[in-house]
Amino acid sequence: MKTGLFITFIFFVFGYANSQEEEADTTRIQLKEKLILIIKNNDTIDAAPDEKELKHFEAHWAGIEFGPTILMNGAMKSSFPNDKHWENDPGKSFSWNFNFAEYKFKIYKNYIGLTTGLGLNWTQIGLKNNILNDSDSLWAFKDTINDYKKNKLRAVYLTVPLMLEFCTNGKSDKGFYLAAGVIGGVRLGSSTKQVIEEDKTKIRSKTKGVYGLNAFRMDAAVKLGYKDIGIFANYNLLPLFDTDKTVGVYPLTFGLTVNF
Repeated sequence: MKTGLFITFIFFVFGYANSQEEEADTTRIQLKEKLILIIKNNDTIDAAPDEKELKHFEAHWAGIEFGPTILMNGAMKSSFPNDKHWENDPGKSFSWNFNFAEYKFKIYKNYIGLTTGLGLNWTQIGLKNNILNDSDSLWAFKDTINDYKKNKLRAVYLTVPLMLEFCTNGKSDKGFYLAAGVIGGVRLGSSTKQVIEEDKTKIRSKTKGVYGLNAFRMDAAVKLGYKDIGIFANYNLLPLFDTDKTVGVYPLTFGLTVNF
């Protein structure tokens, strides 16, 4: 009998101690028929952003892109039989894209969505032939006097994409992705850089101007990749220059992309 009472006493003390510990971590507020419990514990709080907070990171737009640029005629060929001055040197012609902002409108979870954002494009065109630049007119006059060691046209654009994106994984940094659509742009500035040689002396010049460039651009675009690495291709749907001044010239750019 005494043994039974002793065991009962031990269980009572142990249970009371535990209840006191729980009570120390618990605040009780009685409001009429409702009891509010505020429980303090040692569980850690997951500070990682939830799915809603992460959705502007899930697109495959923000990042850096680089690749060569080829000037094409209206028939999508790189030759200009009647306008040789537009045949460019791909080794000296390229585009840099710095896409710094993105947002994805989800259609089906993270697998299908519409991507938009903001970016900057730097385009450089290096011509094969000696072309005299006219900042107020057009960059298309053949120079029969000077021999150009460098003859480059540079332009900077602010770009905005609208692309339909497909992903094979619910997380943007895993699996394959494919995005296709259009990229609009507005020209922020343009200039030329020339280097000619006279009596073994190099003369360099850099001049800002319009050079007959269109104020806007619209590219057909496609991106394909795995995780954060991929390839891209952009083709100008609008001519690079004012067609009232010269023939249609359409840049084609392709290369590598690294997503942020």
